[in-house]
Amino acid sequence: MADPHHADAHDDYVRGSQEIGEQVQTFHAFIGMSKWGSLILAALVLFLTLWFQPGGSFIGGAISALVLLVAGWFLLKSNSKH
Repeated sequence: MADPHHADAHDDYVRGSQEIGEQVQTFHAFIGMSKWGSLILAALVLFLTLWFQPGGSFIGGAISALVLLVAGWFLLKSNSKH
């Protein structure tokens, strides 16, 4: 029995002709969420660690997390190509 998909399977495809706009947008969205999400998680972990350590303080953790967020914002923003 012949494969019904075999007849025209390779005749219509031309390498490099497929529209990839959606894939590019998805890739950039994923990279952006990973980048900024990692910064937020790092600041949160720093804040909670400094707050709940023995002898730690809320203010010390908040200031440290804020410094990390500001530094990360400028570093990640300066490396953006879009």
